[in-house]
Amino acid sequence: MDWDNFFPSLLNWLTTEGLKILFALIVIFVGFCIISKLSKKLKVSLEKKNTDKIIAKILVSVFNYGLKALVVICMLGYLGIETSGIAAVISSIGIAIGLAVQGALSNFAGGILIIITRPFKVDDFIETQGILGTVEDISIIHTTIRTGDNKTAILPNGALANSNIINYSRKDIRRVDFTFSIGYTADFALAQKIILSIFAKHEKVLDNPESMVRMTAHGASSIDIVSRCWVNSADYWDVYFDVMETVKSEFDRYGIEIPFNQLDVHVDNKK
Repeated sequence: MDWDNFFPSLLNWLTTEGLKILFALIVIFVGFCIISKLSKKLKVSLEKKNTDKIIAKILVSVFNYGLKALVVICMLGYLGIETSGIAAVISSIGIAIGLAVQGALSNFAGGILIIITRPFKVDDFIETQGILGTVEDISIIHTTIRTGDNKTAILPNGALANSNIINYSRKDIRRVDFTFSIGYTADFALAQKIILSIFAKHEKVLDNPESMVRMTAHGASSIDIVSRCWVNSADYWDVYFDVMETVKSEFDRYGIEIPFNQLDVHVDNKK
């Protein structure tokens, strides 16, 4: 090694390429700090506008990492590093990953569709793909639902976006439907009056829309009575169970028979 030329060459490199590298690192550091602050401001701004949390999270992430990647690529170009090769490598990696995770991409697209169309939101009570429960979380890949018996169901968004969804929480009020059966010898008018009275006395049953109790069918061994009342969506199950229990006790109190299947056996002693 020629030590006589080493230090002059090192000094020359430091005053040229070294300064460029230092400048690039400073720009990257300052740029990252500015982008992080702008990302935080964007997040706060989206929250003030009540933007959906999932959409806000995606927008902030794309803004943050996209600009940081752009700063790094610009500085690499400034240092004289060929960035077209880097772009080609990134594209190749992207294609390979895309082929390997087609299912995940389908779920990603489904997640975007769910976020845009908003068929349900967190805390909604829904029924889909044979699962009934409360939505706990909506991510970009899957949706988490808590069932009534406290199980956790994780559904891929790709299939979920293309399935039938019943949202029980979308409307403020719901109709509760009952079908009660009484014997043919029972007093239908009295049974009708009892059910309407139960609806009227229940504090969670709404006066408007009006409740309805009508005869719906002449069965093989009973008269069927369809009964309908309206409640706030959150009170559905409370009203359902209360009415079912109260109707049974009131029918018993007034002697109204609720038919049930019976088997009559006749013994013939003749030989």
